[in-house]
Amino acid sequence: MQTTTLGMTGLTVSRICFGTWQLGGDWGSFDEQKAIDAIRHARELGINFFDTAQAYGFGASERLLGAALADDLAHRRQEVVIATKGGLRIDAERGLVRDSSPQWLRKGVDSSLRELGVDHIDLYQVHWPDPQVPFRETAQALQELVEQGKIAHVGVSNFSPAQMDELAATRPVETVQPPYHLFSREVERDVLPYAREHDIGVLIYGPLAHGLLTGAYDESTTFPEDDWRRRSPLFQGQALRGNVAVVRELAQLASARGIEVGQLAIAWTLANPAVHVAIVGARSRPHIAAAVDAAAVELSEKDLAEIDRIMQSAVPAPGPSPESV
Repeated sequence: MQTTTLGMTGLTVSRICFGTWQLGGDWGSFDEQKAIDAIRHARELGINFFDTAQAYGFGASERLLGAALADDLAHRRQEVVIATKGGLRIDAERGLVRDSSPQWLRKGVDSSLRELGVDHIDLYQVHWPDPQVPFRETAQALQELVEQGKIAHVGVSNFSPAQMDELAATRPVETVQPPYHLFSREVERDVLPYAREHDIGVLIYGPLAHGLLTGAYDESTTFPEDDWRRRSPLFQGQALRGNVAVVRELAQLASARGIEVGQLAIAWTLANPAVHVAIVGARSRPHIAAAVDAAAVELSEKDLAEIDRIMQSAVPAPGPSPESV
């Protein structure tokens, strides 16, 4: 498993990070034991970086990750890098809302420590920018949590460069977690160049376009009511039909390279020099094994140019937000 230094954090992490959003309930039901097996297989394959969030089932995903990694966390804690996120909560009237207030972040960190079964979190990230709370207050609270030893490093997720600048005026932003895949490339314009300029570690999420780039779906694909993708524009109407055709063309290119289309998609994100890590979710052992192999795929300039040509007919698709999940 290839490793990299995650920007200014100095953390040595695997270039594939095991993501756990799909283990929190927003992606429908799943077999917990198979998920635990997938997490443990990730460790066997050399993955040392795991990303979760308080909002993924409000404890469910963190708890499952902690249970799966219990032996490592008890006996080889320094070999495992745990990242989680906070700053979202459930409101009785509005549903999932952003809350980066110092009070909620402190409660969130304590909750995450309990659910994960650890005494500190390696990387704590603000899940979404909260326009109702001054970034100065958020940053001050995070710095206090670092000084208390509860978290080691501070990052953000889904932040713009201007928002990172504002938070960094009080406390350095060490990492950023943006959405990035072949159907969503907006961060190439500003977030990725900003991160590279400021030595910010980049761990991108959604490299497989939430499953679309696995090649497993077609024009007739539908999802259960409890799967957020049922309501996503990416998986509806003309966007789905057109992008399925694009994925089929990408699959032909991947096949000519002797790899799967999902591996091509992951390798494409890692080919960007600003990207340190790709977060890949998995519910079974074979899926995470394929992702690990993707980290070793090197795409040539010709490959990248051909991918750009194929993507000219794609329908760009935004990712989810707290308000849409």
